[in-house]
Amino acid sequence: MKKRMDIINVVEWSRAQFALTACYHWLFVPLTLGLGIIVAVMETVYYRTRKQEWLSLTKFWMTLFGVNFAIGVATGIILEFEFGTNFSNYSWFVGDIFGAPLAIEGIFAFFCESTFFAVMFFGWKKFSAGQHLAATWLTAFGASLSAWWILVANSWMQYPVGMEFSADQMRNVMVSFRDVALSPVAVNKFIHAVTSGWCLAGAFVVCVSGWFLMKKRNVDFAVKSIKVGGAVGLAGILLCMFSGDGSAVEVTKVQPMKLAAMEGLYEGKEGTPLVGFGILNTEKQWNDDKDPMLFEIAIPKGLSILGRHDANAFIPGIKDIIEGKDIVDGKMVNTVPYAERIKRGKAAQKALAAYNEAKKAGDAAGMAKAEKELKPDYKYFGYGYFNDVKEAIPDVAMVFYPFHIMVAVGGWLLVFLAATVFLSFKRRGWLSCRWKNISIFPLLAFVTLPLAYLCSQCGWIVAEVGRQPWAIQDIMPVQAAVSSLSVGQVVTTFVIFGLLFTILLCAEINIMIKQIKKGPEVQEHVN
Repeated sequence: MKKRMDIINVVEWSRAQFALTACYHWLFVPLTLGLGIIVAVMETVYYRTRKQEWLSLTKFWMTLFGVNFAIGVATGIILEFEFGTNFSNYSWFVGDIFGAPLAIEGIFAFFCESTFFAVMFFGWKKFSAGQHLAATWLTAFGASLSAWWILVANSWMQYPVGMEFSADQMRNVMVSFRDVALSPVAVNKFIHAVTSGWCLAGAFVVCVSGWFLMKKRNVDFAVKSIKVGGAVGLAGILLCMFSGDGSAVEVTKVQPMKLAAMEGLYEGKEGTPLVGFGILNTEKQWNDDKDPMLFEIAIPKGLSILGRHDANAFIPGIKDIIEGKDIVDGKMVNTVPYAERIKRGKAAQKALAAYNEAKKAGDAAGMAKAEKELKPDYKYFGYGYFNDVKEAIPDVAMVFYPFHIMVAVGGWLLVFLAATVFLSFKRRGWLSCRWKNISIFPLLAFVTLPLAYLCSQCGWIVAEVGRQPWAIQDIMPVQAAVSSLSVGQVVTTFVIFGLLFTILLCAEINIMIKQIKKGPEVQEHVN
């Protein structure tokens, strides 16, 4: 019993450490992705106009980009190392597949990005204006390219394709790099994550510029920054919503349990409503008759439209999925119930053990027999680690509330950024309006920036907690992915990383505040 509890504690602390690292890392990544584009746009305007104010804008925001970029790289490296230190079983089981996009990201995108980053920062007087502009755009492109390969790896965990299991090697091997790199889940996730970075960076630029307006400093600089930041941010939130729709369709197809958790949906029906606002009943169990909601305001048929682009489509709930019930095109489709999946998963694990024993004994016939028994049940291999169907249900509250916060804040970001673009281009004077000595626009910008960060973090919580308990959807649960570590070792590194990341975050904020207070400098013309 004690050994089982130790394993559970190692799993929970390993998950907590990875979540800690990922959340801190994602504080820096979206700002890097968005500021790279914003700086490139500003330098493009300078290249075309050769006006010094645009050079000042470019260098000011480029400095903030550089600070954020450096700390983002540091946390990202630690995040990748944790797959080997905390999840070595996972790394062994799927290293041939999962490692490929990460290796490409490290060898190609990272070095490409870093090379042009150096030219962008230190090459102002060593390269022509056109060459420097190209380096700036290539840095922004390199950051997005890095994100592409990382998101390909993450998407494969959500939707494992392009592979097959090799009983001889006791691991999964890649059979189609194209399927891994271009899966629809990866494409939608990439567009969603990158454009959310544009939105967050736009809110960041508008917020900082709002401070200059409030202080009545560098007003022209602030307005120009708001125009670019607001436009990029607005484009980002619009594209983010578009890709979010595509992601919802893919989640409905390949991760129906995650979709059900996002909506707190236990029993589906045709024309399923979408919860706009709701309070979950925490006592609700998947197989009881209690109402899953204490209070809700729902959009009629909204979830059916979102998930299947059909107002009358059936969306299965948690109970339906566990019992293997779904309706497609008006016809009942009997998927494999979770109890049967657990049974077949255990059979697959037993067949694999038999194959391994036959291999050790040099029994070719036994190996062939065991492999034949393994193949039809391998897709349920991960379910064999469960003893009860409820173990395959994610934490509904931890998915439901972040999802709805993300959607609500996303709506505010759309309104705020659209208003920002309109005011900066058409009603510039309104940006400085005051009410009872309070600067209205800067105040709204100050509120919007932390909301943008909250929205970004909630998106990742939905994606990752909604996938639980799986490290690899349907194939390997987290409990089977962890390394053979003691609880004390994981707790110690958790504390160390928590302190380290907090120090890095405080250092970044401190440096940025000093740079912002310093403000833009008058720049010499660059040929």
